[in-house]
Amino acid sequence: MRTLICGSMAFDTIMVFHDHFKNHILPEQIHILNVAFLVPDMRREFGGCAGNIAYNMKLLGGDPVIMATVGDDFAPYAERLNNLGLDASHIQRVAKTFTAQAFITTDLADNQITAFHPGAMNFAHQNNVNRATDIQLGILSPDGRQGMIDHARQFSEAGTPFIFDPGQGLPMFNGEELLAFIQQADYLTCNDYEAKLLQERTGQTLDQLAKQVRALIVTLGGDGSRIYADGQMHEIPVAKASQVVDPTGCGDAYRAGLMAGILKDMDWPTVGRLAGLLGAIKIAERGGQNHRFTWNEIVDRFKAEYGYSI
Repeated sequence: MRTLICGSMAFDTIMVFHDHFKNHILPEQIHILNVAFLVPDMRREFGGCAGNIAYNMKLLGGDPVIMATVGDDFAPYAERLNNLGLDASHIQRVAKTFTAQAFITTDLADNQITAFHPGAMNFAHQNNVNRATDIQLGILSPDGRQGMIDHARQFSEAGTPFIFDPGQGLPMFNGEELLAFIQQADYLTCNDYEAKLLQERTGQTLDQLAKQVRALIVTLGGDGSRIYADGQMHEIPVAKASQVVDPTGCGDAYRAGLMAGILKDMDWPTVGRLAGLLGAIKIAERGGQNHRFTWNEIVDRFKAEYGYSI
């Protein structure tokens, strides 16, 4: 399962404010906002869509190849990839930049204030999909704007099947650009909010969009997911999580399961269930890359969860 994972590599700095933002942000003073939050709890996680997807693909026994651009501060992440045995040969360092990173402050009501610095991600177009060989399936996840445009075209011209996963990058594109992505892609995946935005910007319904790809996958969080394929709409039930700790990276885990199911030529209801199971495993751990599993454990848990074998 040699796959090409195009997208962001990022550091996530997550801080917890032991109070509620509403007690410190006064609506009548919003025009002169100047607040500081004491955050006694802080952790730094390895993240980014490409990093998270590749991490899960490796656990599934795949051979993921990461294609991304990173900054001068990438050394700790590079060491981690090496220890995990992940292929970093197509990760390009851009001098005098930072690796993309998010600074997230969460209050006691789980409200979040996030600042995101794209850094080296803005240079994603310096990579070329054609430099990676023997790729069976690719995925185009959120990245630099021009990089996403170029990589979609390169996947299409090379005849390499790929999943278009616009994610939080979707607002960067207008309807015409989004339709161009979809026409080049083989599969399209998004969450329910992104699906609404996609319809609004393209002027097309999900049924219309689904007819332009082999499958359209819409994740619904705690309500499971839906897969539109072969003229049908498959309702995928949510997998049970042992505990709900942190949703960060659940979508990326789902996409790794999606890719594995496609490569193993599973039917769509099974593909969706496998993907959902990975999301349920991830949500029980903090961060996007702290959960663990083996393929044999997945097989056993799948049968226990859904009553049949993969």
